Amino acid sequence: MEEALKIQSLVIYPIKSCRGISVPQATVTHTGFQWDRYWLVVNYKGRAYTQRVEPKLALVESELPKEAFLEDWEPKKDSFLVVRAPGMSPLKIPLTKPSSVAEGVSMWEWSGSAFDEGEEAAKWFSDYLGKQSRLVRFNKDTETRPSPPEFAAGYSTTFADMFPFLVASQASLDQLNTLLPEPVPINRFRPNILVDNCDPFGEDLWDEIKINDLVFQGVRLCSRCKVPTVNQETGVMGAAEPTETLMKFRSDNVLMPDKKPRGKVFFGKEMVWNWNLTNTEGKGKKTIKVGDTISVLRKIPSRAEAAV
Repeated sequence: MEEALKIQSLVIYPIKSCRGISVPQATVTHTGFQWDRYWLVVNYKGRAYTQRVEPKLALVESELPKEAFLEDWEPKKDSFLVVRAPGMSPLKIPLTKPSSVAEGVSMWEWSGSAFDEGEEAAKWFSDYLGKQSRLVRFNKDTETRPSPPEFAAGYSTTFADMFPFLVASQASLDQLNTLLPEPVPINRFRPNILVDNCDPFGEDLWDEIKINDLVFQGVRLCSRCKVPTVNQETGVMGAAEPTETLMKFRSDNVLMPDKKPRGKVFFGKEMVWNWNLTNTEGKGKKTIKVGDTISVLRKIPSRAEAAV
């Protein structure tokens, strides 16, 4: 008898492109997990910094109050996001709403306004990166950052790359590691939900899954940029791996031979929470926990048909 699919770990990344926090439970919202990618480091023009150009961000750690991961928790005046990095004294960001707003913040195709976390945070990140920087927070009250409508019309996210959730499996990582010269940890791929008891790359085919009362829809395979080549323990970008090995068995050329190859490699499945199919309006828990069972409600027939 097959073992049930289970959540092995849940990870929230409060600051885009900085280190994640492994949490025992997380609250699901329309734009992703509560606190996931709420903050963004930007340059003097208000443009997003990521590990693609600033791999040192991998060493920036965030800490939130333990109770922040409970459903319906509201920050108090003494609630902080604490940020740490090598050679830097801790930075404390109040979790209550900032009063200052930064205009002209941009990330990929999106631009808009965001809360500005002030001069102390700006100096901290400027000192750490050695270039003028500011820390901003997504403003859900005034801003919407839509996911690409050709894949997920009507869905939006905060400062995640494109979609609210990234799901991967331990078995996929294990299979990749059998092929790599040196194994890599899952933090190279920065998923929100890591699944156990899955077939290697079984998540590719998930069109609809259910965790407790919450239905998640598979959107597309996650095509990987340079970030998986960044060692998350040292903040140093490597030359080739694991991307080079992934190219051999996880490229569009291999998985979708009938489509025009664009040199992409895939690891993980991007997903949205389909709240239309979830009966939690005003009641029902929107929290998922490590150890929760996952049911696959619907699969696509083959990887060749997966959206990319």
